[in-house]
Amino acid sequence: MRRLTTAATVLLASILSTGVAQADGGPTVGNDPGCQGSEAWVSVCARDNSDGPGTSGQKPTAASSGAVSSSPPPCTYTKLVPQPPADNLGWDGHKPGDKGAVYQVYCPDTMRIGVSWIPDGGPAAPPVDPEVLAHRAVDSMKLVGPDIASPQAAGTYAVGVPLWLWVNQSPTTFGPNTATASAGAVTVSATAEVASITWKFGDGTSVTCNGPGTVYQASSGMKPSPTCGHTFAKSSAGQSGQRFALTATATWQVNWTVTAGAVDAGQFTEVRQSQTRVGVGELQAVGN
Repeated sequence: MRRLTTAATVLLASILSTGVAQADGGPTVGNDPGCQGSEAWVSVCARDNSDGPGTSGQKPTAASSGAVSSSPPPCTYTKLVPQPPADNLGWDGHKPGDKGAVYQVYCPDTMRIGVSWIPDGGPAAPPVDPEVLAHRAVDSMKLVGPDIASPQAAGTYAVGVPLWLWVNQSPTTFGPNTATASAGAVTVSATAEVASITWKFGDGTSVTCNGPGTVYQASSGMKPSPTCGHTFAKSSAGQSGQRFALTATATWQVNWTVTAGAVDAGQFTEVRQSQTRVGVGELQAVGN
């Protein structure tokens, strides 16, 4: 859930302190089929269809891709009656008598709540939620699943021998990766970086590592990895292709902040996945 800024909270509290009242006629914003009228309030609803740079509509993974909409969720606009005092920040530089009014804004999907001045007749769409712009910025990064360096698909590993796990690092496979997205007067900067990788080995076990892992050095011999590793307790004989199906799932931490527009910031996570196959055999003793 995105944090509400102190300024927005104080502003809303100031406006709402005028009390609940019957609403008079006001502008109709948008024509979303989910909008319903109200006898007690002038409530209107719309979707923002404006485009921001880098909107791909896809959140790719190494294993699969699925369509993800970057359009903002419906927001409800409720005209405040009576209107707040002329010196209230909700007027956003306008004043009573101008052709418009102050509305309460509520976006249930992102828990955005605030106020906005809307001209008579209403805009074509409500202001963009900055968290939506943050998701658009992430879309433009083209993040994918971990670039698995070890284990190698062509390699064969042994039961009881420590396996060192690590990934190659790049902006799209591990981060950090930074991008911006804008709509109207609002610009959001988002930075994404992998916080952890969960490895599932196909043998019924898994491990979560909080980093890229450590590259194996021959001088380490049979020592286990100091940061991310696994030891197979059984061979992959009998598995499809005589190999275990291994999955590496990266959890990306995204931090975003508004760099142009009202002060705001927040964070969310993204998940990307990669797969490979691992051959594991039994060590054979040779003797007379």
